[in-house]
Amino acid sequence: MTDELDVLRRANPVPGDGPAFGDGPLDHRAELRLGRLLDGRRTRPRPGGRLRPVWVLTAVAAVAALTSVLLLGGPAATPAIAAPRPLAVLADSAPVPLERLAERAATAASEGSPALRKGTHVRSWSLGMSDTEPPVTLPEERMVRWTADGRHTELVVATDPRQHGRPVLSDEDGTPRLVDDGQVISRVTFPPSWSDAPPAARPPHDTGRLRAYLAETVHGDIRTTPELLDAMAQLLDNWTLGARESAALAGLLADSGGLRSAGALTDRVGRPGQAYVYDDGSGVRHMLILDPSTGAVLGLEETFTTDRPEYGVRAGDVMQYRAWMR
Repeated sequence: MTDELDVLRRANPVPGDGPAFGDGPLDHRAELRLGRLLDGRRTRPRPGGRLRPVWVLTAVAAVAALTSVLLLGGPAATPAIAAPRPLAVLADSAPVPLERLAERAATAASEGSPALRKGTHVRSWSLGMSDTEPPVTLPEERMVRWTADGRHTELVVATDPRQHGRPVLSDEDGTPRLVDDGQVISRVTFPPSWSDAPPAARPPHDTGRLRAYLAETVHGDIRTTPELLDAMAQLLDNWTLGARESAALAGLLADSGGLRSAGALTDRVGRPGQAYVYDDGSGVRHMLILDPSTGAVLGLEETFTTDRPEYGVRAGDVMQYRAWMR
């Protein structure tokens, strides 16, 4: 756990209870509604249960048993697990058109720094849900590092920077359970490997070729803004973009025409950002968060805009959040 965990924690100097987050202690009513708060990622069906849509994760333990272990130190204690609330744009902040931010990114890229790096560092909050129990949040942090000889190591840690030092929920063995903050879920070193196919191949740094690269990443044409955002996320799960690649991506996002400027905010790890929103018509809002100076992608949030009672979901619940770090 050692050196890698020290690196991960140093990357998040903002305290989990800081004023930037707004995720303070929950009152009794909020504790009772804890299971209705959610986040999401990949499908993993519960044995004997119905298969949920692609954003569904694994099953959770019985809600009564789970609630009893979440409230550490008695009813007055802060719950160890709390699903993230939707990010809110700062009051009176001025939206920056995406085209203007793309211009800033192009200007920043002229210096050529930072450089593109293979590998990623991403924090995510993921929805855990079963057929019979309310959803709960599974937070984790993943760091992938490559060496010059083509080897790479993937480190996955159960941690939530909003509640540093508190136990978090993990599904490392397929059954969600509380573990210590910083618990290593997996650490795997892979042998040398090379590929000339996206997303393993080096991404280009001009808009036209990047669009073709992303289309190859998702094995098909990119026709909609959600498809573009999905391809972008796959890219960022494999590469830490340099200034030139971030500029090309910002230009591509601006050219798509689907994202609406929403204003300034502070992301879940304390960084200032500009938010761009797209409502896809199926009851999900996509919020892209970009660095206001460089245009680099900081995060991506997906939030329900309509109630989904069959899943225990209400409008405003966060389905998924990812924060990409350098």
